[in-house]
Amino acid sequence: MDQQELEINKNEDAMRMAISTMKQRLGVIEQGGGKKSLEKVRQRGKLTARERIQYLTDADSPFTEIGAFAAYDMYAEYGGCPAAGTVGGIGYVSGRQCMIVANDMTVKAGAWFPLTGKKNLRLQEIAMENRLPVIYLVDSAGVFLPMQDEIFPDKEHFGRIFRNNARMSAMGITQIAAVMGSCVAGGAYLPIMSDEVLMVEGNGSIFLAGPYLVKAAIGEEVDAETLGGAITHTEISGIADYKFKTDEECLDQIKRIVGKLGHTPVAGFDRITPVLPAKPMAELDSILPSDSSRPYDMLEVIARIVDDSAFDQYKQDYGKSILCGYARIDGWAVGIVANQRKIVKSRKGEMQMGGVIYNDSADKAARFIMNCNQKKIPLVFLQDVTGFMVGSRSEHAGIIKDGAKLVNAVANSVVPKITIIIGNSYGAGNYAMCGKAYDPRFIYAWPTAKIAVMGGEQAAKTLLQIQVASLKAKGEVITPEDEARLLKEITDKYTAQTSPYYAASRLWVDDIIDPVDTRIRIAEAIKAANNAPIEQAFNVGVFQV
Repeated sequence: MDQQELEINKNEDAMRMAISTMKQRLGVIEQGGGKKSLEKVRQRGKLTARERIQYLTDADSPFTEIGAFAAYDMYAEYGGCPAAGTVGGIGYVSGRQCMIVANDMTVKAGAWFPLTGKKNLRLQEIAMENRLPVIYLVDSAGVFLPMQDEIFPDKEHFGRIFRNNARMSAMGITQIAAVMGSCVAGGAYLPIMSDEVLMVEGNGSIFLAGPYLVKAAIGEEVDAETLGGAITHTEISGIADYKFKTDEECLDQIKRIVGKLGHTPVAGFDRITPVLPAKPMAELDSILPSDSSRPYDMLEVIARIVDDSAFDQYKQDYGKSILCGYARIDGWAVGIVANQRKIVKSRKGEMQMGGVIYNDSADKAARFIMNCNQKKIPLVFLQDVTGFMVGSRSEHAGIIKDGAKLVNAVANSVVPKITIIIGNSYGAGNYAMCGKAYDPRFIYAWPTAKIAVMGGEQAAKTLLQIQVASLKAKGEVITPEDEARLLKEITDKYTAQTSPYYAASRLWVDDIIDPVDTRIRIAEAIKAANNAPIEQAFNVGVFQV
């Protein structure tokens, strides 16, 4: 076995280990609140959140889960909150792409933690941007009271959900709510602000105040079913439109409703008959070096994602540290902006490091993004970026100015943007390559992703210098051993914060995905985006020249 084969095997082993870890963690998350909670659900004749989604969605159709790792490794003092207590994503119901939002009643009775609110708002945001019908499968005890100050009052908290209900209704986006369990207090507004409300008898209930609070407030004794059950709301209050004996009957009615929805205008993104990549997608496992600082050819990644492995490069011999070009993914026309990780040489004889954005590459990428907006072609960003080039040579050449052009083009882009963080995503490079702050319609990370303001080694050494200087200023003696210990502590903490799980738990990315799923994720994203015609004109405003 030669050195190249050894390197390929090493890369493959590292990636497969990372994928295995991801799938093991996902398997635990999918158990929700655990076996005891699942047993309680079944005793009441209910389906779990994931079972409801599986029953509702069309057989053999993809379900694009969003935020599976939300709140991962968080809220330990409260026993954790797997998937932020909500299972959500885009699924096909009666042949139509829909956003499905299901409370997981096995996780603290479906109570809303801070990340639950953030996740639900992200799901609504995706529905609004892509004009997707929304199906709410409601089964929640309301706000998690011990943390009410972090979920109740602010602009991006619980109340924003109902504001979005109203905005989506005004936009003509269909919303259907199935109340299959508790729906309490402020949460009661969500189904009532939807177009149609379905309830399951015996389990579904809607009220502003439950029996205990009613007794405490006004002294009235009343049971939950009489106060706000399915019979009450379909026969007395008129709040609900349908009642059903079982979860399955309720979900069947949702399928019938969605199957009759009228069709709306589309954006008109170009699509032809799909062709699989000519190079095997499975080989994505072996391309990225096990050491993220080492170079590789991003063209090899692109060749395993795009149709027929065909990539028409734009300005191929200029600004080589960013690859730009046209391709198709599952038949959809796309413009790709990707960091080249090989060391390249410019015509001027300058050696350029892979993953770094230089003046010429920033200039090229900005122009290409403008071209895609002009042509109404969706953009795909493949990130493995360590930042912009620094030093006097770059500063004198106006790297900040050229970087500003790229950021401007990304920020003002009106075509859909889909971002895949493959490896490094550091500093302003994250911004320029359409990180979360730049409104990608969807943003996913490979298990190899690292997201931070700068690389771990540089950051740790910088923080160490600051900390040592502070301790010395206080008169403390710092030995080499002390410095080594401090450096390890800082490095360990910083490394944990750059992990894709840290990012996904806080919804900086929508999900962590297996590299071989990249193609289908991008295709489903463009299909969703095609539901929303582009209504805004492309305008970059004041442009640095």
